[in-house]
Amino acid sequence: MRKTLAAALGIEVSLLQSGMGGVAGTELACAVSDAGAAGCLGGYKLVGEGMSAALARLTEGTDRPVGVNLIPEVVGPEELDRQVAQVLDETPGRVYLSFFGMPDDAVFDRVNAAGRKIVVQVGTVEDGVRAAGHGSVVVAQGTEAGGHLLGEGGRDALVTALREELPEACIVAAGGIGSPDQAARALSAGADGVLLGTAFVVADESRAHSYFKGAVVTADGTDTVISDVYEIGWPGRRHRVLETSATRDPKQARKFIGRTEVEGQRYLIPRFSAAAPTEATSGRIEEMAMYCGLSCDTISGGRPAADIVADFARILQSVEIFESGTG
Repeated sequence: MRKTLAAALGIEVSLLQSGMGGVAGTELACAVSDAGAAGCLGGYKLVGEGMSAALARLTEGTDRPVGVNLIPEVVGPEELDRQVAQVLDETPGRVYLSFFGMPDDAVFDRVNAAGRKIVVQVGTVEDGVRAAGHGSVVVAQGTEAGGHLLGEGGRDALVTALREELPEACIVAAGGIGSPDQAARALSAGADGVLLGTAFVVADESRAHSYFKGAVVTADGTDTVISDVYEIGWPGRRHRVLETSATRDPKQARKFIGRTEVEGQRYLIPRFSAAAPTEATSGRIEEMAMYCGLSCDTISGGRPAADIVADFARILQSVEIFESGTG
């Protein structure tokens, strides 16, 4: 029987927060979950002591369902195995695992055997069918999305195609959703919930650098570009970002333009790094990868994450009531 996202994850509002690396820290994830939606920590390349510290803050920060997002193609199978093991070993069962892109079948089997819920973001029908076959919530990402892009087509077309193939699956729409009206459109295409990324970049609890937040607030869709220039640390994947001098001139020298810190470890940031600028970043922020979707057209100033969830709760909860009433 088809479930809404809320029913699938045991939450109140059928809304996922994107696990954006660096930007989506434990503060944002816990705030979103406490508001009744599904928060998500950006796991990115965290492993070992850094991952343990983040997981401890996550589970102490909320007693609601909350997730950890991992990226198989960035870390590779061995590191992904270590990350998955840490999440399963160091967190309670209410912590779900979210994958950006497809992990190997063995990963699905391991997570399912542990009784954890799985969310997988995909960009193609083929990957969506495979993920659903492993019992996952399927996030259908369109090219309207900010950040790295998993496919070539638009959000609603992908949702509709997946719904035709997977009439009973829980499908979540992602890409270009910044207002309740846009969420309603995605639901009408066949989605059971929505994922927000750019809308949460500007949230008070987001770790995005203040320059990054301000740039998103003042931007519209024409200020974004799909590029492949921010490939250091994540090669071979197109991404939608705010246009910068780096996207305009990709032949510049790959010299260091900033510094940042992640879980107590300091790093230099080269020009064309995939790392998004956070509150711990210094240097030429205006040249860095500021991931931003077409939803920036409808985003206006930063607010608490709970207020953002509340904006969408009315339309998402009304759809849940309608679906449960119609059986």
